[in-house]
Amino acid sequence: MISLKKYLDSVEPDSTAGGETSLTDLANVAISAYRSALLEMGSCSQEACPVLGPSLRQGLGKLEAGLSDSVSREALQFTEKKVQGQLQDWGKKTASHYRKQTGEVRELLIVMARTAESVGERDQRCAGQMNAVTTRLKTIASLEDLTQIRSSIEKSAAELKTSIDRMTAEGKAAIEELRAEVTTYQAKLEEAELIASRDGLTGLGSRLWVEGQIERRIKAGTALCVAVIDINGFKPINDEHGHLAGDEVLKQFAAELRSVCRSADLIGRWGGDEFIILLDCDLTNAKLKVDRLREWVCGSYKIQGRNGPTKLHVDASIGLAEHLRDESMKELLERADAGMYRDKAAFKARTAATRP
Repeated sequence: MISLKKYLDSVEPDSTAGGETSLTDLANVAISAYRSALLEMGSCSQEACPVLGPSLRQGLGKLEAGLSDSVSREALQFTEKKVQGQLQDWGKKTASHYRKQTGEVRELLIVMARTAESVGERDQRCAGQMNAVTTRLKTIASLEDLTQIRSSIEKSAAELKTSIDRMTAEGKAAIEELRAEVTTYQAKLEEAELIASRDGLTGLGSRLWVEGQIERRIKAGTALCVAVIDINGFKPINDEHGHLAGDEVLKQFAAELRSVCRSADLIGRWGGDEFIILLDCDLTNAKLKVDRLREWVCGSYKIQGRNGPTKLHVDASIGLAEHLRDESMKELLERADAGMYRDKAAFKARTAATRP
């Protein structure tokens, strides 16, 4: 990351008052961008590694909350050092996490390879025993003494049965051992896959999971509408009440989305304070659902702020788009996102008009 302190140190203030004002404005803009970058890094880390991302996001959020437009150089140095430390620690832990997952897959493949090898060795051994019995049976055909023939046949039959029984028992044991090993590793992989498909904070579907579901529906050619939802004025909630309060709003908002949507509707957290819903219906029905959703999720929320329980009024902007023939997922999402920004602009205009 670019050092904000070094950048500010490299800027020479003008000798005029106007130059000083320009430098102050530039510093404020740079600090604001730096704060936004910290929050965005936290959100990206959660997408990159759902298991370890939330801890980095929370740590960067606390550092961002400690900055202000009038921050001192000492505070910037402290923040920069902390950010570097947290990123390095997160990077090491994330690399270790994925190495562990890779190791589990490798161990599973080794187990399967060993089982296949043992089955091959068993089959070779049994084949040798079968050849011995076959050779003995050929020898019997040349015997003339009926007693010898009967004795040889009984002995060969007993050996053949023993060989088959042993082969069956060994095969069953090998299969059971493989099944147990595969079941263990399958459970681990399914758990890792479940974690990766879920947003760590809200429990909704992750962005990667949602994108996979959209692609699947596009390939199937089924009716599909996408609603992109953004909470209005979320940043001031973090600034005034703290990031823990902001997280509580996100969790409550996600719970409200679950309660108003059908079980067939797929809900995900798109990132930050944005959510996304996949509706398996046409645009007319989707609009009815979105109108009902807006009435349900917008309203009063109770959180634990810095000064105790606090009630907040939460509004949201929503963009809706229906998938068109031969349209890519990117194009579909861009249209839904553009609709959300139009709705947000209209909300700001209404809010400004009602102010005294």
